[in-house]
Amino acid sequence: MNSLPGAPRLNPITSDRDEVRWNGQARGETEVQRLDRNWGSLVQELRVLQTGVQLLAGFLMIVPFQAGFAELDDGGHVVYFVTVSAAVLAIVFLLAPISMHRFLFRRHRLAVVVTAAHRYVLLGLAMVGVATTGALVMVALAATHSVWAAAGAGASIAVLIAVLWGWIPLRVTRRLTDERSAPPTR
Repeated sequence: MNSLPGAPRLNPITSDRDEVRWNGQARGETEVQRLDRNWGSLVQELRVLQTGVQLLAGFLMIVPFQAGFAELDDGGHVVYFVTVSAAVLAIVFLLAPISMHRFLFRRHRLAVVVTAAHRYVLLGLAMVGVATTGALVMVALAATHSVWAAAGAGASIAVLIAVLWGWIPLRVTRRLTDERSAPPTR
């Protein structure tokens, strides 16, 4: 693997040494270049996520000040509180990498920042999923006045989010891991 002369040896984001070796061979990247690329990718993802989540949270924050909010029953208030809490937690998780980067800036700890940012983004995505589901439940409840329609809409979007954001990526990851660990065929 290539490395810059005098550059500190950084821990890879992943413990998968085959991936680190592949990046070095196929892309000709050093560990520092790989970390820079990964940080750039994370920042791009954060730009998209942060804006959407902040807008969602902002709209949710004004809901209690609307006349119809008082008409919600206790269940509706619980759904609202869980939804707005998830949106705020998503903001916290999605802004945490930026804070960490600022504190560790110029301290040669990009590996720590990228690893932590990866984990924060995953937690943030989970909270975005909860907030999105809750927002749809609230809209469906307001539009139809039917708990069943709201529950059906919420369950449908929750399943879709779980499949697209979780199950499929994990399945692909597992398949790739199985292919790599399979004995070579002749």
